Formats: sequence, C-alpha cells, structure tokens
Amino acid sequence: MRKLLSLRHWRLTFVRIFQLLRSKNVSLLDKLIFSVPVFLYWVLPDILPLPFLPVDDIAVTMLLAEWFARRMETKYNIK
Repeated sequence: MRKLLSLRHWRLTFVRIFQLLRSKNVSLLDKLIFSVPVFLYWVLPDILPLPFLPVDDIAVTMLLAEWFARRMETKYNIK
C-alpha cells in the first residue's frame, strides 16, 4: 500500500510506460490496448457525464499504467 502512495513509484511507472510505448519490441496492438481505453476514459466522461463512473480520470490512468507496465515487461521480458 505504501508503494502505491509513493510519488517516486508513480514517476518511475510513467517513465516505464513512455519507454514501452516507444519501444519497437512492443506490438502496436498491445500499445492500443492501453492507449485507447485511457484516451476514451479521459474524453467520454466530459462528453457524457455518466453517474456510474465516479472514479477520477487520473486514478484510472494510474491503475491501467501499472497493469500495462507489468504485463508488457513480463510478456516481452523487458527490465
């Protein structure tokens, strides 16, 4: 839990995401699996305010970023 509250942890996570999105080893489909849902979640609540989406945009982005970084590093054996 302490790791999830650490600014250093999230800074490193977003550095990892940036590197993975730029990597030629990661397939375009895998990059889109991360990018499209994040983009839609940032745009759609502003266009269609849905009452069942109470989670903040940045929280969803952070959770998806952590998941994506771990999955891609495991899948492509990057570290």
